Amino acid sequence: MITLTESAAGKVKELLQEEGRSDIALRVAVQPGGCSGLRYAMYLDDEIAESDTAQEQFGVRIVVDRMSAPYLDQAKVDFLDTLEQSGFTIDNPLAQGGCACGHSFH
Repeated sequence: MITLTESAAGKVKELLQEEGRSDIALRVAVQPGGCSGLRYAMYLDDEIAESDTAQEQFGVRIVVDRMSAPYLDQAKVDFLDTLEQSGFTIDNPLAQGGCACGHSFH
């Protein structure tokens, strides 16, 4: 299953507080598209299917759909806030290659 860093969990908790709802999870998915064939998607979701894989890390519920799970098995979601970069990143050792933007892979 995907791993969430403590920094990423803290940022997700902030976003969840802004939403003011406790029934929302962080969904991480793989979708067709991007310059390398597949791209990552991450969003807050209140529609959890029985076929989804769900796990809680650092107080955040993470949900991955059945199709995306094999692609994200060893991935790590982090949140960076530096002078050079601010935002969520996904480090995925299973990705065979990527593009310059860092959002798509194959």
